Amino acid sequence: MSEHFKNIKLRDWTETRAHSSWQVFKIMAEFVEGFEKMAKIGPCVSIFGSARTKPGHKYYDLTVEVAKRLAEEGFGIITGGGPGIMEAGNKGANIAGGRSVGLNIELPFEQTSNPYIDRDKSIDFDYFFVRKVMFAKYSQGFIMMPGGFGTLDEFFEIATLIQTGKFTHTPMICMGSEYWSGLFKWMKDIMFEKESNISAGDLDMIKIYDTADEVVAYLHEFYSHNKLQPNF
Repeated sequence: MSEHFKNIKLRDWTETRAHSSWQVFKIMAEFVEGFEKMAKIGPCVSIFGSARTKPGHKYYDLTVEVAKRLAEEGFGIITGGGPGIMEAGNKGANIAGGRSVGLNIELPFEQTSNPYIDRDKSIDFDYFFVRKVMFAKYSQGFIMMPGGFGTLDEFFEIATLIQTGKFTHTPMICMGSEYWSGLFKWMKDIMFEKESNISAGDLDMIKIYDTADEVVAYLHEFYSHNKLQPNF
């Protein structure tokens, strides 16, 4: 690296470091607002999935049904607040008269929050990691609908937190065996059997279901002998 280039980069880095110190206060403010609002809502289930799934798609309709059934059971529904699967989750909660929560963040496919979120339960975030903490802390169940990179990011983060015991073991469900079976086969064949990068029980903590009835039955069974409480 030339001295000229090095000096430019060091100057840029120093300016960035000064900005980062002030950034801490904005991050803290997002955590405080999130904790204060989420702590008042009560037991919830988070639903993750693609922002690109359109109304009328089988996974959109399945999400509406699952969210509606869970809201009827007394669970609030948390989504990322955008369109697609998120909209379907909030719509199902809204139809059932349940609590409908949106953790919004501006992304290329999610320019505005969907209309099915309760007005007092819509929270805006600039930082992905703060938003993720809210999902992780306040959900008593995680439902992974078919989705893209963002859904897989959330899938593996939640799975890691459960695997490592960083929060209470919490129901984690993938909906749509046709969509998820290939990933689970790869994890079993390669991650577990060939490379030994996960343990035998790690995949058992994640359920794969296709119907709302299965989801409701599993949550009933799980919480018949586990406490409903924040995860950490």
